[in-house]
Amino acid sequence: MSEERFGEFVLVRRHGDGHVAELALDRPKVMNAVSSEMARSIGAACSALAGDRDVRVVVITSTHERAFCVGADLKERNTFSDAELVRQRPVSRGAYTGVLELPVPTVAAVHGFALGGGFELALACDVIVADRTAVVGLPEVSVGVIPGGGGTQLLPRRVGAGRAAELIFSARRVEAAEARELGLVDVLVDEGRDREEALALGERIGANSPVGLRAAKRALRLGQGLDLRAGLEVEDAAWRAVAFSGDRAEGVAAFNEKRKPQWPGE
Repeated sequence: MSEERFGEFVLVRRHGDGHVAELALDRPKVMNAVSSEMARSIGAACSALAGDRDVRVVVITSTHERAFCVGADLKERNTFSDAELVRQRPVSRGAYTGVLELPVPTVAAVHGFALGGGFELALACDVIVADRTAVVGLPEVSVGVIPGGGGTQLLPRRVGAGRAAELIFSARRVEAAEARELGLVDVLVDEGRDREEALALGERIGANSPVGLRAAKRALRLGQGLDLRAGLEVEDAAWRAVAFSGDRAEGVAAFNEKRKPQWPGE
């Protein structure tokens, strides 16, 4: 396993053959509250991972034992003038769009608190694995703002408009069992096993064709919100991108020869 730091608060680990990248939120003194510096580091790490063709899946984890991420650093925000808040906005957005726009599958490993911007980082991922200590929510209206890291758009895509409205307007926190029932998280595991299970899922995903994974993610994301006919055209374009690839030829050959594929990644 290799490690690389992005600033003080973000650690990227490459597991095994490097196809699974772990982006660890590492600001434990404040439960990973996202400061401007940390937001820049998340964006920089995502940019580096997006450009690395060896990476097939990204797993986002936390080094804090009682929290995934408690959202924006409100102590820092309290010191901002209006002009400083305006200048900080693109920095903050860069962290969330960095995760959202990763071209490979993404998995969040959530334990403890995942609130506000912390939950939005998880919502930006394709799959959320949570342990039974998880508490999630978007409480922004309780402090006079709105979910501004994608929450108003990502949450209704997960749970529907009415459920998202109830959760956002009430600002309530949701514990793990209910979160799984409502679809706020996808996989519920025993306490303390979120990272282990998320990385194991990452390994299973990363064993598949890198060309296929990127194309499948693109089709899933671009097709959201489209009518069926338009969505099927998105899918067809993604199919054409992989149908004549080296990965497709290798995958079919490996299946027929009853062996593990050696993906060329092209």
